[in-house]
Amino acid sequence: MTKKSNKKQLTWKNMEPGQKAAVFVTGTVQMILAGTAWRDLSKRSASQINGPKGLWAVIIAVNWVGPIAYFIGGRRKGA
Repeated sequence: MTKKSNKKQLTWKNMEPGQKAAVFVTGTVQMILAGTAWRDLSKRSASQINGPKGLWAVIIAVNWVGPIAYFIGGRRKGA
């Protein structure tokens, strides 16, 4: 037997305006963070990056974690 959940699935149509705004702001911040990381990566030489640039380009695509990881550990200090 399976139990049916009484929870209504949250979709864009049934979100409150405040929830829609929060989703929009969160998505916008994520895109800006990733875009900033990719731009920084593209402007640095390989010698200024810890590890392969191609790998960092892929890692940056991982929501929130990737760009933050790049800014914390992907760039060489003093380069």
